Parts: sequence; C-alpha cells; structure tokens
Amino acid sequence: METPLFDQLARRGSEFLGVRYPIICGAMTWISDAHLVRAVSENGGFGVLAAGNMDPAQLADEIVRCAESLQVPFGVNLVTIAPNFEAHKEVVSQSRAPYVVFAGSFPNRRDVAEMKKAGKKVMAFASTTSIAQQMVRFGVDALILEGSEAGGHIGHVTLTILIQQVLFEEPPVPVFVAGGIACGRMIAHMLLMGAAGVQMGTRFVMSEECRAHERLKQAFRNAKAREAVETPQYDRRLPVVAVRALRNRAMEDFGRLQLKLMEKLDRGEIDRAEAQKTVEEFWMGGLRRAVVEGDIEGGSLMAGQSVGLVDKILPMKEIFGELLNDAECELRRVKALLSGNNKVP
Repeated sequence: METPLFDQLARRGSEFLGVRYPIICGAMTWISDAHLVRAVSENGGFGVLAAGNMDPAQLADEIVRCAESLQVPFGVNLVTIAPNFEAHKEVVSQSRAPYVVFAGSFPNRRDVAEMKKAGKKVMAFASTTSIAQQMVRFGVDALILEGSEAGGHIGHVTLTILIQQVLFEEPPVPVFVAGGIACGRMIAHMLLMGAAGVQMGTRFVMSEECRAHERLKQAFRNAKAREAVETPQYDRRLPVVAVRALRNRAMEDFGRLQLKLMEKLDRGEIDRAEAQKTVEEFWMGGLRRAVVEGDIEGGSLMAGQSVGLVDKILPMKEIFGELLNDAECELRRVKALLSGNNKVP
C-alpha cells in the first residue's frame, strides 16, 4: 500500500520501533500472546507480548516463539504491580526481546536501568505531566501517553489534555499516544500533532487472529462507548489503580470486595499491601474468566471507550488496510485544505 504522506509523518516512530508502521498493539493480558504479536507484526505494526501474571517459564517460552517467528522487533509488557514482576524482569533481561514496555503502574529508576543495561529499549506509560517528566529523567527511550479513555489500567486524565500538557511541550524522546483511538483518520491527526505513533488495543481484539473468547468479542461488538467505565476507589487507605472495563456483575463484585477489604483493614486483620494484592488478583482472575472462559458477567471485560467504534470482526490485514487507507486519505484532505483547494485529490 502506498502511503507517502503517512510515511513522512510516521518516520520517527517507525525508525524507533524498527517496523513499517508505528502502530502498536497494546499488550492485553491473556490476549496479547505470540500469535497476536505475529499477526500484528506481519502486517507492519509493532506487537507487544503481555506478561500479565504469567508463569515465568511460560513467559520465556512465549518470548522465544516471538523471537523465532518474527523478522522485526517486538516488545514485552511488564506489569509493575503484578506478583511475578521481579521474576518477569529477570526473564526478559536474559531474553532476545529487544523492547520492554512497563505498565500497570510506573517503573522506578532501578527498573529502567536494569533493562537498559540488558540492552533493551525501554518504553513507559505516562498519565500525567509529572510522570512523563519523571520517566524521561529515569532514562526511558520513549513514552506512551495514555489517556483515561483507554481500557485496562488507566490514569485519570484524558488524552486530549495530555496532548496539550505533554506532547506539545516536545519531550526529548518519541511520544506515542493511546486511549480512544480506533480509526485511521484519528491516527492521521495524532501524527499531525507530533505523536511518533499510536497504540491501540480494543480495535485489535476485534481481529480474526485474536484468540479471545467469541463471547468477549460479541460483548465488544454490542457495547456502547459509555458502557466502558472505570472502577471507583472508595477509600484513600486502599489505593486502587483504576481499571476501565465494560459494566457487568464483576464491576459490582469489585465494589463489594473493596468494602470488605476496608472492614478488614479497620479490624487490623490485613495490612494495606495484602489488601492491594487482593485487589490486583481480582482483576487478574476476572480477566482470565472473560478472555479464556467467556464468562462475560463474572469476568472482567477490559475495554477502552473506543469499544463504541468497533462493531466488526475482521482479518488483521483488513484492519491495517482500513487504518492506513483512511489515514492517508485524511492527510490528503488536510493537505488540500491547507493549499486552499477544497477538492481532495
């Protein structure tokens, strides 16, 4: 596909990632396996393997599958608040994975230094201005500016605001953007505003190559944007990293779990660290029930608000074709408008 305008704007991101198109498939626990990473990579995008809370030996095997089957770079997503985080870091540092993406919460300076010493390029999420600045000070090679519209673990600031607060300040590293992006026209405008590329997750769940349960995909197909809601935090004593998912019974169960844990904290039966671990285990288990078992009521249906923009399950090749064609057409339209020509070629 000929995309000269897109290629011109996307050059920095493409060169940083080492792929044809700087379109990242966000890592989704139980979804972003070696199979999905390969499907994205074969169509010119950048695949990211989700470590989640995978057994470390299994993670090592998945990384080997990616390394042996791909001709282009890929990343591994490490969840900093996962129980197996330290073991995952060790696996990745010894692996052939060229990129690391820290997620869930934020890496400390030591985490970043360890991965860079192991020869990895490090990417980290930023959900506020101060976090973006801190990640740059810690030495990350690129930022992923993620708005609260995204699915899974999120911050509380929308991408629209983060673009103005962070992207427009032109940090010294490539900045990829995420949250609420589902179509090529939006990708075009993100590049025009200075983004090195974009990350999408929900859109790629709706690919034929994605191995998520069909009931999960049907739930996505039928969902409206407003049904992808973020989890509340009831008490400051029990900090909760917000999660955006489709409203269902599991969301209500999570609220009741928080109340139960706070009662135990009041009675001194558990400490805060144990309570937070229980919270994370709830989402880890709930996500598996939804993605693997197809329990769309008792499982966690993590999805971004862009779920309201996807209603078709397509081959990955068609998804990329549509995204790139729409992005190139939009850039032609903008070029024509700027030249004073209202007729798009």
